[in-house]
Amino acid sequence: MADAVPVDVLDAGDHACLTFSDPDERVDIVAAFVAEGLERGSKVVCFTDSIQPARMLGELALRGVPALDPFERGQLVLVGSDQSWLMDLPLTAAKMVGILTRELRRAGREGYADLRVTMDMCWATRPVAAVEELLAFESAAAGLFADGRLTAICQYDRDTFDPITLAFAADAHSKVVAAAAYHDDALLRICRQHRPPGIRIAGELDYSRLDPLRQALAEALRLDDDIHVNLTKLRFIDVTAATAIAQAALTLPRERRMIVTCEGQVATMFGLIGARDALQLRVEQAHDPA
Repeated sequence: MADAVPVDVLDAGDHACLTFSDPDERVDIVAAFVAEGLERGSKVVCFTDSIQPARMLGELALRGVPALDPFERGQLVLVGSDQSWLMDLPLTAAKMVGILTRELRRAGREGYADLRVTMDMCWATRPVAAVEELLAFESAAAGLFADGRLTAICQYDRDTFDPITLAFAADAHSKVVAAAAYHDDALLRICRQHRPPGIRIAGELDYSRLDPLRQALAEALRLDDDIHVNLTKLRFIDVTAATAIAQAALTLPRERRMIVTCEGQVATMFGLIGARDALQLRVEQAHDPA
């Protein structure tokens, strides 16, 4: 299996696999992939199943991707399962490769030099689909990437697919995409967030995990202008960890900001330590996309 790489180091012609457990982390990676394609003038097609097109537009907007105008112009195409994937049954590897081939040709006719595609593969677990055809598709599609005009990410939910299928999917792709993780165990995950740029922390965070927290914050301070600290999946934070985040914000020059998104007891803790009084720090309540 190929080593995991961040989404922003994918090259033209890569056929990458994304396996995920956290849906928000998955959409963050997809959003970064879409944003880069739009910025470089590529045609971008998202085959989306578990998140339907209207909500996907909201998710992209929430992550700072200017998707509405490209969507209306046709540079960005969002295809729900009811529009394409499940309309021509039974699904076969040949039909799925045909879909990609047509999209690649259409992008060329429309004047785009290349095509970026991201595919939510959870449709393959339904009774109308066959996992065997999915595996055949991953092998048969490889030839479409030879000239570098097609770059794709196939998304696999670890809670939906069995370990054997996941292992095959990883082996069938030239690269595996994952968020850079600073800490990952049963209680806590700290990882890089691409859109908006910063870090994402989930689980329970206390003084015993200050080293990976400070490492993540230091890298975000180095790489990003405004730093977004996503704590929406954080169930608990102690005063020491909250203070470390606030102190990192205070090292920023006055024209830069750290935006902490959280809710419940986590938001209360930042209030108790007086973090809201820091000019460089903004604490926001989490909210869902429209």
